[in-house]
Amino acid sequence: MSRERIYWLAWSLVAGVGPILLERIRQQFGNLETAWHVDANALLALDGVGVQSAHKIVAARDRIDPDRLLLEHAIDNPHWWTRIDPDYPRLLSEIPSAPSVLYYRGQVSLAENRGEAPTVGIVGTRDPSDYGKRWARKISELLAMKGFTIVSGLAQGIDTEAHTACLEAGGRTIAVVGSGLNIVYPPRNQALAAQIERDGLIVSEYTANTPPDRGHFPARNRIIAGLSRVTIVIEAPTRSGALITAHQANDFGRDVYVLPGSIDNPKAIGCLELLSRGAQPILGLDPLLELLAAIPQLGTTQQLQLAFDLPTSSGTLGSTATTAAAPNVPADLQPVWAQIGSDATNFDDIVLKSELPVASVSSMLIQLELLGLVIQLPGMRYQR
Repeated sequence: MSRERIYWLAWSLVAGVGPILLERIRQQFGNLETAWHVDANALLALDGVGVQSAHKIVAARDRIDPDRLLLEHAIDNPHWWTRIDPDYPRLLSEIPSAPSVLYYRGQVSLAENRGEAPTVGIVGTRDPSDYGKRWARKISELLAMKGFTIVSGLAQGIDTEAHTACLEAGGRTIAVVGSGLNIVYPPRNQALAAQIERDGLIVSEYTANTPPDRGHFPARNRIIAGLSRVTIVIEAPTRSGALITAHQANDFGRDVYVLPGSIDNPKAIGCLELLSRGAQPILGLDPLLELLAAIPQLGTTQQLQLAFDLPTSSGTLGSTATTAAAPNVPADLQPVWAQIGSDATNFDDIVLKSELPVASVSSMLIQLELLGLVIQLPGMRYQR
């Protein structure tokens, strides 16, 4: 194992250092082993790192022995990729907030990691209607039979329906979880998680024994979007994690497809809002395949139907990445919104600059996440 890989692991466990800051550290000091030994004054050269943050980072770093960490860490976390590993998923590596370390259990597909096997994310509400369940299963089953890998979050509701239908069709699925890989949440999905591990893959940016936490799931959603060529939203209320995933996919330049629903159904309102902002409507199984057929394979102009025998589309698929402007920010959330920019901002910095109580800032950040206006990155860092 290369020394640099050990330091990627060590840095990923330093409190306050998320993937965006870690990339800046690597670029500033040439490699992460060298960066491990610099003092707080050297860290001040990094954009966004102040005196207080630099000393906190050094203090947290000094409590870690990288070599000892590797030996102890591997007992509960035997399988992981870093951003410099050739097997790190290529699609995920393209997003600016890709996890520094990604833990995995199950069956690895190197073709999938190279972007040669198409991946589609399917997300939606935890409390779907019969209509939502039926279409989640129909879409997942069809795509599994066509050779697509289904990516979802192992949550109850739409996620569970998508994973289950994919496996029943003999397909491959990836579950992205918001806890350590040895903790299944919700517990009712223990059997499903075991089947995914046998026939697919479970991934997380969290170390073993990390319990599920409300703040982990918005961060988890960016990984679903990052691993997927397309994100499909089945049903989503106005404030839901599925909308966070859709907004993140949009920010990453990936396409978003949405199952239309009734305006009378509260679970469909979020989907209708996505459609009004330029997402592609799913008008049936054949039209869905036509949309997917128009997507070029990664790094080439060759279309997917050449490899997967999908119907030929009469036109190219329009990405939603440039069609959706950010909505107006509610006035009561403006004090926190104003402290967050396009670069990641520490939670502590947001509290200090906004001069608001910690609990108020935390509540406002969650609301901004649900509105799709900010994303949470590892290390309690936030970014528009």
